[in-house]
Amino acid sequence: MSLDLDALKVFVRVAELRSFTQAAQQLGMPKARASSHVQKLEAELGTELLQRSTRVVRATPEGEQLLKRAPGLLAEAEEIATLFRAGRALRGRVRVELPVRVACEYVIPRLPELLARHPQLQVEICASDRIVAALREGRDLVLRVGPVGEPGLVGRRIGEVPMMNCVSPSYLRQHGMPRTLEDLREHLIVHYATDAVPSFEYFDGKAYTELPMRSAVTVDNIEAYVAACVAGLGIVQVPRAEQEQLANKLVEVLPEFTARPVPISLLHTHGRAVPRRVRAVMTWLLEVLQPMVGEFVTSP
Repeated sequence: MSLDLDALKVFVRVAELRSFTQAAQQLGMPKARASSHVQKLEAELGTELLQRSTRVVRATPEGEQLLKRAPGLLAEAEEIATLFRAGRALRGRVRVELPVRVACEYVIPRLPELLARHPQLQVEICASDRIVAALREGRDLVLRVGPVGEPGLVGRRIGEVPMMNCVSPSYLRQHGMPRTLEDLREHLIVHYATDAVPSFEYFDGKAYTELPMRSAVTVDNIEAYVAACVAGLGIVQVPRAEQEQLANKLVEVLPEFTARPVPISLLHTHGRAVPRRVRAVMTWLLEVLQPMVGEFVTSP
């Protein structure tokens, strides 16, 4: 018995997203076609792979077994196909999620050379500092700055960024210069929305710990975070890579009490079955990001 690989790909995406609608949108096909693919696969295997309801789609025990083995099957099929199309042009769309600054300063300026090399390739860049679920949103590649907590992402850490504590001159005029951790009890911090509570992270000699602090403002992206600091609304903990850009706006404080370095990872959402176009763009991104890694980032 031979498996329909297209149907298998659809099943994997539906099972991972638990939605025919979202899977069909990401795969660029009508929902009815996605459903037909899965029904055909179930008929070939003689078993139900997905439990369907009006609210959610879940893999059956048999579906779970197939889901564990499917990436290996698809990866092997992709590898075999690559042997016979190595000389063919890359085609199709690759969706890439990048932090705004990385996209604007490093990747987009070099994008013309990639598209000149592969004119049938399409690159969709989502430039955002908000972390979304990469698999659910249909991303192929993501650059994560910070811990990676989302399951299903595969790749490697390419470095880590040292941190620094900053305030604005106007904040110092109003609140004074913090010189000790005890001083921070009388100060404010800009609260980043992804953090559970407003706090100041530092190394206590044994481990990184957090000191709870008061905050007057909460933001959800790095531009607003820095802008709030410039406006005098509190202390921020930002990558030292921003030092040159912020030199005329902010002042470093408490340099001996910095937060843990932030890891930078380049990841994909395809498990072991990585399409050739995605692998090629990932390799190109590693090359493009080398100046950033060399200039701002310490290798782990």
